[in-house]
Amino acid sequence: MPPWRYRTHAHVGLHTDGALAGLGHPFDGRDHILAMVAVGFWASTLGGKARRWIVPSAFVALMAVGSVMGVYGLPLPMVETAIALTVPVLGLLVALEVKVPTPVVATVVGICALFHGHAHDTGLPAMARAGGYVAGFLTATIALHAVGIDLASFRFGKARQGAMRIAGLAVALAGAALLAG
Repeated sequence: MPPWRYRTHAHVGLHTDGALAGLGHPFDGRDHILAMVAVGFWASTLGGKARRWIVPSAFVALMAVGSVMGVYGLPLPMVETAIALTVPVLGLLVALEVKVPTPVVATVVGICALFHGHAHDTGLPAMARAGGYVAGFLTATIALHAVGIDLASFRFGKARQGAMRIAGLAVALAGAALLAG
């Protein structure tokens, strides 16, 4: 299936409303799980405040902005394709050990987040408890970032660098498989 025909699992109409639906929703789509864990992997390579706060917070904040854009019907071009591309791109950034300043990392993950947030909330106006849903999926996103950060924090000794490259490559290949359909 061509990338422009790719469909994520981020379609709100498939779920009921409320916080529990929001908490569970990110776990319904491999694209979201892989992207969020990859954000945690990449953030972990930066260390310090960037690792635990700056990069994950940039993602969550801009995901919320994308969410608001979706609720109010503000369009983003090629949302589904952009979401599909976030997985292999983030995986490659980890696999290739791309080292750039923290503001650049925050910008890249923020752009990815806009699309993920937009897709999650395009159908929210019909929900009775949209606020709870948004809070739930943002909380689940934070948890997935933490999983990525924590997995990347395991001590592999000298093999740590190789393990991170393999993890990033695995995410990139899974993302490519999602794109291929």
